[in-house]
Parts: sequence; C-alpha cells; structure tokens
Amino acid sequence: MACDGAKKPLLSGLADPTSQRNDECRSCRRRFRHVKSAPVTEFVASDFSGNGPIPRYESIFGGLHQSLKQVVVFLAVYLGLGTVCFYAVRDDIKGKKSNPIVDSLYFCIVTMTTVGYGDLVPDSAPVKLLACVFVFTGMLLIGLILSKAADYLVEKQEILLIKALHIHQKLDSAAFLKEIETNKVKYKSYLAIIILSVLMLVGTIFLSMVEDLDIIDAFYCVCSTITTLGYGDKSFSTGYGRMFAVFWILTGTIGLGLLFLYIAELFTENRQRALANWVLTRRMTNLDLEAADMDDDGAVGAAEFIIYKLKEMGKISQEDIALVMKEFEDLDADESGTLTASDIMAQTTQTHS
Repeated sequence: MACDGAKKPLLSGLADPTSQRNDECRSCRRRFRHVKSAPVTEFVASDFSGNGPIPRYESIFGGLHQSLKQVVVFLAVYLGLGTVCFYAVRDDIKGKKSNPIVDSLYFCIVTMTTVGYGDLVPDSAPVKLLACVFVFTGMLLIGLILSKAADYLVEKQEILLIKALHIHQKLDSAAFLKEIETNKVKYKSYLAIIILSVLMLVGTIFLSMVEDLDIIDAFYCVCSTITTLGYGDKSFSTGYGRMFAVFWILTGTIGLGLLFLYIAELFTENRQRALANWVLTRRMTNLDLEAADMDDDGAVGAAEFIIYKLKEMGKISQEDIALVMKEFEDLDADESGTLTASDIMAQTTQTHS
C-alpha cells in the first residue's frame, strides 16, 4: 500500500513500531478520516439558524430539472394525443357524458391511471384496441413520472420539513446537510404521507360538495380511486367534477405509489444500517486481518482496512474494486504505484493524441 506508515503487524510476535512510525500512522489516519470528495456543484448557504435563507442542497436537486421537463413534455403529448383520439371516437364511447372535450380528457386520465370506473367505456372493436394501446403506454408514463417528476416534487419540500422539525434548534450548514443525508428517506416518507393525506381530504370534500355524495361515499370513492380499484358505483359524473378529476386522479395515484416506494426504500435502508452497525461493532479476528491484507505483505494499512469493512457492509464488491484498480493502473503511467500530476498529464496528452 502507498501509506506504509499506516501498517500494523498482523501477528503479536512481530516487533513493535517505533515512535516515529506511530506519528506517521496517526498522520495517515487523519488523512483518510478527512479525505476530500470529488468536485461537485458549490453549496450555497448562509448560516442556518432558522431565520436566514434555506440552504440549497444541489446533490439532491441537481440534474432533476431536465428530467422534469421531459416528463412534462411526455405527459402533455400523451394527454393531448389521447384527448384528440378519444374525442374523435366519442360516439363509440358509451356512458354518462358531460362536455365532449372534458369527457375525452377524463377518459384518457382514468385509462392512463388504470382507475377504470366504468362510467365511460369503449363500445366498438377499434376503440377497445385504442384503449388497450393507451393503457399500456399510460402505465409506462406513470412509472416515468414516479421515478422523475414526483420524486422531484417531494424532495423540493424536504428542507422545509427538516426546518420545521428542528425549529427550536440552531443547525449550521454541515449539521443541516448531515441531517438530510442521514434521514432523507424517512423525511420523504413523511412528506409523501402528508401530501397523500391532503389529496384525500381535498378529494373527499370536493366529492361531497360538487358531486353531492355523503361523507362516507365520498371517502369510499377517494380510496377506490387512488388505489386504482375503481369499482365504478361512485365516480365523477359532472363536468366540473371531471375537470377536477383530471388533475386529482393523476396526483393521487402517483402520490400513493410514491408512498409505497419510499416505505419499501425505508425498510431496505434500515436493514442496510443494521448490517453496517453489526460490521462496525463486532470484534476483529486474525482471520479478518488476513482477509483484509490485500497485498499479502503481513500488515494491513488504513486503506486496506477501509476497503475490507466496506466490502463487509455490502457497500462495494470485489468487481467494483477490480474496476477501480484497473483505472488506477491505466492512470499510473510510470508504474510507480502512486498517482502524480505527471501521470494525469500523460493520460491527458495520450487521450488528445
């Protein structure tokens, strides 16, 4: 390994290191403990005391804007094309109708989200085939929205939630970022629950007031809709109701799917943390040290120890290490076992030539 001073004898019979070597060891450990990260977008924040501007966490938000634009474009094309197609065949769709354009857009939404109340249904073979095409493409689009747009909208509120939970505490920027990183999935789950609860409340009140349903039937319709169960005995039947449903059904079904996704992610993260805690707290043995000795020189350096622990925690695999070592060997032009500025310059020159 590059840092020989970080080595410690594996067997107790070996000679003790000198005091100078101990000093070098401590210096090397400090370097590993404070290793720098790769360059990222600059973190812009004032002192976070609850009164100043909210910090921007670019590692969460960065790169999502372009994906969000793509989702909006795909959704607009899908809904526009679906509305035009179903409007053109409106005479072959039977059921309780209101405004033709609103009905076409509403039918497109309930098809896309697989709610399928049954209040509007295809009544001819060509329209049934058209509906089959739109339901599959709609499900693909819902998956894209769940992975891009909805995740962005929830994370956009993440910092506000953390600020509210720690309103009586004064956190500096570093502590604030650590709080986000450590409990990110948990906060996203909280937000998904809050957003879904608000959507269910708004839907229940709207159905009760506009569609003239009693509270129980309104709540029943809300639950059967966001779960895409869609029994069809209760649904949006008025023109205003269907205009509201166009937006509410889409956000409600996505919100529920997002909540389930975050809950599954939270359980997975908890299992990973339990494994990491077990790895870091169990006692090391000579067998462990021998396994960590990557270069078989009889001593384990700090880098070897870190790699071994990361492998135990499942953070990296042997394949990952092999790929990184291959890149290191490619960059090490003079085969000295270390990387210097001249190695990087040589690699750059070779690439341009």
